[in-house]
Amino acid sequence: MNSHYQTKWTNWVGNQSFTPREIITANNEAEVQHWVSYAAQHQLGVRTAGTGHSFTPVVETDGLLLNTEPMRGITKIDAAKRHVSALPKTTIGDFAEPLWQQGLALANQGDIDTQAIAGAIATATHGSGRRFTNFSATLVGARLIDGMGNLVVVSDEQNSEVLPALQTSLGLLGMLTELTIRVAPAYNLHARYETLPFAAVLDHLDEYINQYRHLSFFWLPTDASAKLYCLDHGGADDCVVKLYNEVPADTQLPNLPANERVDRSYRIYPMHYDPNFHEVEYFLPIEHTRDVLHEMRKLMLRWLPLSVYPLEIRTVGADQAWLSPNYQRDNLVVSISGEPGVDYWDYLRACDSLFAEFKGRPHWGKLHFMTADRLDRLFPRYNDFVAMRRRFDPQGTFLNAHTRKLFA
Repeated sequence: MNSHYQTKWTNWVGNQSFTPREIITANNEAEVQHWVSYAAQHQLGVRTAGTGHSFTPVVETDGLLLNTEPMRGITKIDAAKRHVSALPKTTIGDFAEPLWQQGLALANQGDIDTQAIAGAIATATHGSGRRFTNFSATLVGARLIDGMGNLVVVSDEQNSEVLPALQTSLGLLGMLTELTIRVAPAYNLHARYETLPFAAVLDHLDEYINQYRHLSFFWLPTDASAKLYCLDHGGADDCVVKLYNEVPADTQLPNLPANERVDRSYRIYPMHYDPNFHEVEYFLPIEHTRDVLHEMRKLMLRWLPLSVYPLEIRTVGADQAWLSPNYQRDNLVVSISGEPGVDYWDYLRACDSLFAEFKGRPHWGKLHFMTADRLDRLFPRYNDFVAMRRRFDPQGTFLNAHTRKLFA
């Protein structure tokens, strides 16, 4: 039985909210297919939400919002192929123990493991490390309902040409009902945490990028910054650096110093966050790392000298997904946060102008200032994606006001 109700939907930080015509609970693939067909026949928009971690209005609709919460869980693990299949609402954290029991693990993760896997893939959510891709690039197969209500299977054997468009699609090709991702052999991480002045981090940057599996750091603009993100210590112009290297799954290193630990990969990656910020995130060619960091630091000190919100820096490897910000290039990732309710848009636009100089591409789940013209210049396969979107959704059933401006 489907439940129907009308209420306001709000994302995790409260900067996006709307009231759809109806929120409908879909329990399985057949019900998703029914409601997408219904929406198409009645010329209604239809969207679905992961766990609401996007800061953009990507979920918004004045039509039907499908709640697929019952569609959660792993459906198959193929240890020989290192493939795992799951329902769309399965969270990143849900993969941890079941994969580990089969000698497997997610190849990389970010700081948060509560996102739904379908949403993480649709928006190119990522971890850190130049040798590793985002979640989108791990997608190897899927079942989806297209904009006419048809079931489409994408795999090596069927519709394989669709995969690079589907891997980062913002849900515009269809509604995923099951997906298959590539995973890795299980591994432990040896994690080291350092607090260093900004200048010292720059001195070691090449080493950090090339020698560590995972590099990320927070640059702290003020003395209060560390406490905000639940970091142990660090003052103004310090960086809290996370350096991880892979070790075999049975590795134990006794007598480690206080700033190091070894554990299963899925226990090391997540860190505690309160949803107390709005975020902009851009991906910039990694060869411009030093220039970007110097300019970003100067910009932040000029516009928000008293801000407590750290700047987060990561790296991500290249992939082949048409709308991935990492399409055919390794990137430096710059994440900027601000306080909800504070007018910092002039500062964000100044950052956007800086990133534009370096051909910065946006994270699809974070605030950005893209237009269709900019996307056409930044993404070599942009027009191919738009054509694929029209093929799978000729009526624009999955478009909303935000995505229509960018991809119609």
